[in-house]
Amino acid sequence: MDRQFPPTRMEHVMLHRQTPTRSRLRALTLGAGASLAAVGIGIASASPAQAAPLPEGGLAESLANYAAAPGYVRGANDWTCKPSADKPNPVILVPGTFTNMGSSFVKIAPRLKNAGYCVYALNYGMTAASFGRVGGLGHIKDSANQLASFVQRVRTSTGSAKVDIVGHSQGGSVPMWWMKKMGGASQVDHYVGWAPSSHGTDLNGIVTLGNTFNAMGFVTGLSEFGQFPGAIDQTYSSDYTRELWADGNRVPTGPSYTVVMTKYDKVVTPYQTQALEGDDVNNVLLQERCPGDFTGHALIYLDDPTLQLTMNALADGPKSFRPACRGYAPIPFA
Repeated sequence: MDRQFPPTRMEHVMLHRQTPTRSRLRALTLGAGASLAAVGIGIASASPAQAAPLPEGGLAESLANYAAAPGYVRGANDWTCKPSADKPNPVILVPGTFTNMGSSFVKIAPRLKNAGYCVYALNYGMTAASFGRVGGLGHIKDSANQLASFVQRVRTSTGSAKVDIVGHSQGGSVPMWWMKKMGGASQVDHYVGWAPSSHGTDLNGIVTLGNTFNAMGFVTGLSEFGQFPGAIDQTYSSDYTRELWADGNRVPTGPSYTVVMTKYDKVVTPYQTQALEGDDVNNVLLQERCPGDFTGHALIYLDDPTLQLTMNALADGPKSFRPACRGYAPIPFA
C-alpha cells in the first residue's frame, strides 16, 4: 500500500543522504571514467609490441615438410611484406636437386623473417617425375626462366630494385645462369651459395668413369627419358656447364658473392669446384672457420655456422667473419 502521509523529519534526512546531488553524480561519473581509462591503458601496455619470434625448424620438420608441405615454409612468401630501410632487399631462397623449399629452409626462413627481412622461396624444375615434391629435375635453363619470373614477381610486390639470393646446390647454379646469361646480375645485391654446383661435379669420380667408357651419352638420354635432366646438367662435362663458363670463369660484376663449402661434400666434388672467381667474391671453407664441423652436402642447410655466415654476408659483414662453432648439422657428413 502506498504511503498517504508526509515523511517524518528523520525519514526526510535519510532520504536526502541516499539521493546523490548533481555534483556528487558528476564526481562519480568522472571517477568511473578515469578508472576505465586506467584499465584500458593497463591492457594496452600489457599487449606485445610485436609478434613473437618464429621458431626455427630442424631435421624432423624438414622431413615432415618434404612430403606433407613441399610448397610451404614458415616465414616465407608473405606477399604483403614491405622491406624496411635497413633491409631493402627481399631474400629469395632456392632449393637444390631432389628437394623442395618446404624441406630446405625450415631453419633459415624463420631466422631471416625474425631479423626483419622479407623472405620468399620457390620450387622449380618440376617434371612428371616430381610428384609435386621432388624439385630441380628439369633442365637448368628452363629453371632459370622460372626463377627470373619469380624474381620479377617479388620485385613488383615489394617495390624493391634488387633482391638477395640464397641457394643450395643446384639452387646456386640456377641463379648463376640467370645472372650470367640472362642479365639477372643487375637485379641482385647479394648471392650466397651453399655447396653450389658452380662448375659441375664429377660425383666422386663417377662422371669421369662414365666419360672414360663413353657412357655419359647413354646416361644423358636416360635422364631425358626419366625426366630428370637437371641432375645431369650439373656434371662438369655437360653441355650446360660448358656453355655456362664458355666466356670465362669470372662472375658478373655488381653483386657480392659468398660461397660456403665443406670438405666433407660427397655430392659436388671436388668441393673446390664450388668456388667462384670475381671482383667481390668470398669463398669460405667451413672447416677453416670451425674445424669441428663435419657437415656434408645434403644437410648443410641445417648447419648453424653456415647460417651465421649467410646472415653476415647479407648484412655486408666482414669477409673474415668467424661464426660461433656450434649447432652443426644433426648428421655428420650428410
